[in-house]
Amino acid sequence: MDQFWMFLGSYWWLVFPLFGVAGAVGRSWERSARRRHTRRLEVLHAKAELRAATAAAKALPVTGAVPTASGPAATGRVATGSQLESLFAAHDAVTARWLDYELDVAKLIAFPAMSDGRQPLTAAFLRAKKVADNLRPASAKAKLTKDQLAEYRSAVTDFEVAFDLAERDARRVRDSTFTDGERKRLDTAKQLLTVAIDQAATPAERQLAYRRVRQELDGLISLSDEALEVLEEKVALELPAAPTRPGTAAPQSVPAPPTPASATPPSATWPVPARGSDTPPGRVTRPKPHP
Repeated sequence: MDQFWMFLGSYWWLVFPLFGVAGAVGRSWERSARRRHTRRLEVLHAKAELRAATAAAKALPVTGAVPTASGPAATGRVATGSQLESLFAAHDAVTARWLDYELDVAKLIAFPAMSDGRQPLTAAFLRAKKVADNLRPASAKAKLTKDQLAEYRSAVTDFEVAFDLAERDARRVRDSTFTDGERKRLDTAKQLLTVAIDQAATPAERQLAYRRVRQELDGLISLSDEALEVLEEKVALELPAAPTRPGTAAPQSVPAPPTPASATPPSATWPVPARGSDTPPGRVTRPKPHP
């Protein structure tokens, strides 16, 4: 052991070149990771283009007619109804997958990068979505030129690829970009969310859990108004009615006996005035008790 410390004392200066070697290895690994990421992007983009081209080829009508000068080619417009329908379906499918994250608070807590525009891949997806939405025609009956159709097809392809990359990155990163304290708040919000949407809980418990979820996520995850509306609808659900056992009938209430409307209270018996001559009129005589 003494020889080891003597070696370190004599050759301590070797630490500096070792640091340089370690830094070079780290930079080389980072460059190789970037190259792998670039190749993955290219492969995904090529697959998306291939799917779009295949769908467009299937949508083209097979006819032997040759367009004349007076046909659609004369004006530079092509009939693209079936092609636009397939592109609309692909566009709507990606939007539906995005809304699954955007409107589900539980998924946003599990994969917060999908709602964080500061993440590079999420920001690229949002830009691709905006471009595809702006290039989308009003309906499948719209007449587009070949260039316009190709531009919209390319935008939908970029939209699909950007979403796939953002989703994979969000599932890989999860909540690793948060601190330990922030991750604890996310875990607490996840547990409270389970109580807030639990129909077995009382309305007061659900409302309290909902308010606590909002407090825990404040400053961590930005929830859209639509996501809050969906969550509030789940929280406001009424408790289900208690189920009855099979084979038993629900108790029926016995109606009270009806009270006759014409019933009148019995009249009180009043003493009869005496009609004798020695008793003044209007005076009431009562029988005297016998001794």
